Amino acid sequence: MSGLNTSMDSRYCGSIIITSSFPAKLVNGAIAGMIGTCCVFPLDLAKTRLQNQRTVSKVGERVVKQYNNVFHCMYKVAQVEGFRGLYKGLLVNLLLVNPEKAIKLAVNDQARQYLGSSHGGFLPLHYEMLAGGFAGFCQVVITTPMEFLKIQMQIAGGSSASSLHRISATQVATKMIKEKGIRGVYKGYGATLMRDVPFSCIYFPLFAYLNSKGFASDGSRPPLVHTLICGLFAGMVSAGTVTPLDVIKTRLQVLKRAEGEATYNGFLDTATKIYKNEGIPAFFKGAVPRMVVVAPLFGIAQMIYFIGIAEKMFDIFS
Repeated sequence: MSGLNTSMDSRYCGSIIITSSFPAKLVNGAIAGMIGTCCVFPLDLAKTRLQNQRTVSKVGERVVKQYNNVFHCMYKVAQVEGFRGLYKGLLVNLLLVNPEKAIKLAVNDQARQYLGSSHGGFLPLHYEMLAGGFAGFCQVVITTPMEFLKIQMQIAGGSSASSLHRISATQVATKMIKEKGIRGVYKGYGATLMRDVPFSCIYFPLFAYLNSKGFASDGSRPPLVHTLICGLFAGMVSAGTVTPLDVIKTRLQVLKRAEGEATYNGFLDTATKIYKNEGIPAFFKGAVPRMVVVAPLFGIAQMIYFIGIAEKMFDIFS
C-alpha cells in the first residue's frame, strides 16, 4: 500500500495501518514528481513567461504583449526557439524535483500518520492543514533554488532576458554563489515559503477529502482514475488560490530585466510596485496556465504515488 494513502485510509476508515517505510515514501514521491514534471513542463514554461510579461511600462504607457495566452506563448517559443525551447530548464528541474516532491508528499504522509495515530485514527481539519503546511515548509529548501534556476532558463529567449539565451543553470548558480554566497540561489525564499505553505494547507486536505469519497464499503481503495481526478481538481483550486503569491515570487526571482522595468526588493516591495504600476489584474497573470500546469502535475503525481512503485521495487531487490 502506498504511504500517502495509508494515512488517508486512517483518516477515513477509522484505523491506522502503517505498511510502508519513510524511504519508500521518498522514492514514490521522487518518481511521481519526475513523471508529472515531464508531462507538463512546456505549460510551466509558458506560465513563467506570461507572469514575467509586462503590460504597462515604468512610465505607465501600454506596451505590446509578446504573448497573448498560454497556447500562443508555446507556439511562439516553438517557432522562434525550436521544440527544445519548450523544455528550457527541464534538466535542473528533474534533478531537483526528485527531492522536492519526495519531501512534499512523504512529509505530509508521515505527518498525517503521526497525527492520526495520536488521535485514534481521526484527523481533524486543522491537523490536516498542519500536516500539509509542514510539508510545504520543509520542501522550500529544495523548491527555492530549483525554481530560481528554472525561471532563468525558462525566460531565456524572451525579450526581457535575451542575454540569458545561452547561459546554463550551472553558470547561473555558479555566478550567484560567487557573488552572494549560497543565499544567492535562495533569492525569493520568503516568497516561495509564503506561496507553498498555503498551497499545501489547501491542497492536501482537499485531496484527502475528495479521494475518501472513492473508497468502497469494504474499505478498498478508489480506482486510479478517481485519484487522478481528485488530484487534478485539488491542484487546480489550490494553484488558482495562491496565484498572486506565485506572481510575486516569479518577479522576485527574475535576474535579467528589460530597460525601464521595475526592480524589486523583497516581498512587500514587489507587491506594492506590481499594484501601483500594473493594478490588481497583474497579480492573476498566468492564473489559468498555472492551474493548467499544477492540476495535471499533482493529479499524475498523486496517481503514481498511489500505485506505490517503491514498495514493488523494494520487494524485488529484497
